[in-house]
Amino acid sequence: MKLITFDGEDAVPHVGVLREGEQTLSDLTATGAAHFADMIALMSAGDRALGEAAALRDRPRLERDLSDVQLLSPVPVPTQLFDCLCFEQHLLGANRHAHIITGIERVIRSDQGLPPVYREMPVYYKGNRFSVVGTGTDIVRPRYTEFLDYELEVGVFVGKTGKDWSVEEAADAIFGYAIYNDASARDIQMSEMRGMLGPSKGKDFDTGNVIGPWIVTKDEAQIEHGLRMRAWINGDLVTDGNSGAMMHSFPEILAYASQDETRRPGEFFGSGTVGGGCSLEHGRFLKHGDLLELEVEGLGRQSNRIVFQH
Repeated sequence: MKLITFDGEDAVPHVGVLREGEQTLSDLTATGAAHFADMIALMSAGDRALGEAAALRDRPRLERDLSDVQLLSPVPVPTQLFDCLCFEQHLLGANRHAHIITGIERVIRSDQGLPPVYREMPVYYKGNRFSVVGTGTDIVRPRYTEFLDYELEVGVFVGKTGKDWSVEEAADAIFGYAIYNDASARDIQMSEMRGMLGPSKGKDFDTGNVIGPWIVTKDEAQIEHGLRMRAWINGDLVTDGNSGAMMHSFPEILAYASQDETRRPGEFFGSGTVGGGCSLEHGRFLKHGDLLELEVEGLGRQSNRIVFQH
């Protein structure tokens, strides 16, 4: 199923499920059921709620045209937000072009290869869960950066509570997948990383995390086969990669993250940027008015306009 969150006519976010053809939706929240109050409630209710959502997809009580609603992030405020670095090509490519911003030649030479830590464990940082927006919302460049960048990723939502998961248990805990754009103030990020604490204002600014347009439940997302990942700026194809190049699978990521720490429904983990999936890797940065479109095979397409503050 493709599950969405949208602005309802009562000015309250509603949860819905797309109907066949992706032209109309069934409004689940309109049923009044507590487990359809929001997406995290649906996730927490488990298979029973998913079964009911599937029935309402086929026989909706209230059907609406998708073109008549404003989509939000499928989970407007995730329980927690994490992002990994699972693509070797991205790390090497970004370092090859870092001198565009820093004036210093790349730190990792192509003949050195990847630092071993990235293959040893799925390292991640914590993002700002309150700065998440959906498709159709402007991405506003923070005033303190000169180099606003996009990052094309795929992400996973956790659907169960638990800890110390095996890889198999972690796979069972996955609720679904979504496209993720981890927008970055690239110059600020590079300065911050010298402090060896991970990014802060290089990543944390309003509209800096775009998730959606919807969640595709794990039974319909064939991510284990590798999904084509593409990005366009003003209609020009600028990224064409594949999720199959991830160094760690999502079940491996969740199993690692659950060690002696409880995971909960609504938590979101990004894959990290696919190879070639950001402007830095191409020496081309986002400009005011640019239309950025990100697409992952089977997961839909998100579209956001870039706006510079003055």
